[in-house]
Amino acid sequence: MGKSSVRGEGARERAPHASDLGLEGGPAPEGAGHSTDGAGHRHRHGGGGRAPRPRRRRILRWSATILSVLILGTAGAGYLWYQHLNNNLKTDDLNLGEDRAPEPTPNAAGQTPLNILLIGSDARDSKENQKLGGAKETFGGTPLADVQMLLHLSADRTNMSVISMPRDTLLSIPKCTDPDDGKVYEASTQRTMTNQTLGRGGPGCTVATWEKLTDIHINHFMEVDFSGVVDMADAIGGVPVCVDANIHSRDSQGHGSGLKLEKGTTDVKGKQALQWLRTRYGFDGGTDISRAKAQHMYMNSLVRELRENAGLGSPNKLRKLAETATSALKVDDGLGTVKKLFDLSNELKKVSPDRTTMTTMPFEYVGARVIPKPGDAEQLFRLVRDDISLDGKGKKKPAKEKVSDDPAADDGEIAVQVRNGTRTDVEPPVSGRASAVTQILAGKGFTKATADMTSALAQEKTVIRFPSADLEGDAQRVAKSLGMKLSSVKKSTDVSGVTLVVGADWREGNAPPRSKQDDKTPDSAEALNGSDKKACMHVDPNFTWE
Repeated sequence: MGKSSVRGEGARERAPHASDLGLEGGPAPEGAGHSTDGAGHRHRHGGGGRAPRPRRRRILRWSATILSVLILGTAGAGYLWYQHLNNNLKTDDLNLGEDRAPEPTPNAAGQTPLNILLIGSDARDSKENQKLGGAKETFGGTPLADVQMLLHLSADRTNMSVISMPRDTLLSIPKCTDPDDGKVYEASTQRTMTNQTLGRGGPGCTVATWEKLTDIHINHFMEVDFSGVVDMADAIGGVPVCVDANIHSRDSQGHGSGLKLEKGTTDVKGKQALQWLRTRYGFDGGTDISRAKAQHMYMNSLVRELRENAGLGSPNKLRKLAETATSALKVDDGLGTVKKLFDLSNELKKVSPDRTTMTTMPFEYVGARVIPKPGDAEQLFRLVRDDISLDGKGKKKPAKEKVSDDPAADDGEIAVQVRNGTRTDVEPPVSGRASAVTQILAGKGFTKATADMTSALAQEKTVIRFPSADLEGDAQRVAKSLGMKLSSVKKSTDVSGVTLVVGADWREGNAPPRSKQDDKTPDSAEALNGSDKKACMHVDPNFTWE
């Protein structure tokens, strides 16, 4: 696969004029357009191509900071170096997996949501990152995706939601292929930490893993270098953060970021801002969960500062921010020029802070690691899939079910495998349940239905899976005959034919229960509104000082 230059690509499109960027006396236009998902070929360019892949080290690159700059379109202020900034950008393939989550159905106005995965790597591939992070023995190792945030912009551009996933979440990583060298990373055979996805071919494997887990179609990704946090925080003049007690993130073994703040609100900038984003020891709980909360607070605060800070009207400050942002960014091909990033920023900045909601994926502990919390995690993912705002505002409308274009075969010709998924953490599987449901299907005319007599699965809700588009119509026909919603029909490469998994919600009776759909954001997601200026991190008493 050949590599192409962003410079050449940028030369073929119309570069933004200064008036487009709001530099000639008027505000920047809102820009209705945004780029497509760029799911095709991967090109790496800028900065001499692909950097060597570093070894593990939990020193994070912070996507939140640079994304916040882009939200306000400040990246576009670097037009004076338009081609130079284009060449700063590095690009990579969007999705390295074999399957994609389905694209969302447009709303009545023909609009579709926009989903962007923000990835922060712990790689240390520069002297600057090494100086900030230390641990010389880890220089040049395989990177870990230690920060992962899915940003969802609603179809009507009225609200925005962000879901953070803890870096030590255990899940199934799909098969990924690195197009640079053709190396195939087979699907994980056991639950694996999500931060390992970045080392399996690049950010496109992280995207593939998110799509497999959430069934949310991801349009773009941004992977960002954390060393730019220092320069941008300085340029802004400081970002206000709050702690409810004096804090010093350092224990007797030397663990901690070194952050030292007095109780109350402090404007952090430079290295201190980086310490805030990295702090785990010192915040209540001492986990990646509390660190994600601190990142949410910082991101919300930074966005508010950028909107309110008139001092950023200086062209020199804006150019510095643009230079830092584009040098730090790695994006998919669909965002591979400054013009495309500027168009994206115009879409993002339509949402005000009070319609922005930050959340953490609901989870439960498995030893020292976590897994998605049954029920709550899927509820949060479904709200995003169905483009329902997480702040509870706006008119709630049921998701429009998409009927397959694939015509269904006659009921008697549809082969259906029935699996028993009624086992739960507290209840054993219902004996013979697959056979009982097979008989129910046979009574409805599905005479080729068969029971899978292998060990019982654990499936919270009944689902119908199919492996390829030519069986989607058949799968939907089975759902309709049972009175199930079409949203319960899922494409999956884990099955070889139409497969009905009888869940714990259907342990008895002749039909799956019809429950009213709740569109409330789970409390376990710990939602934080972007306009909340009273948010304050709780300090672990073991890390306070007098």
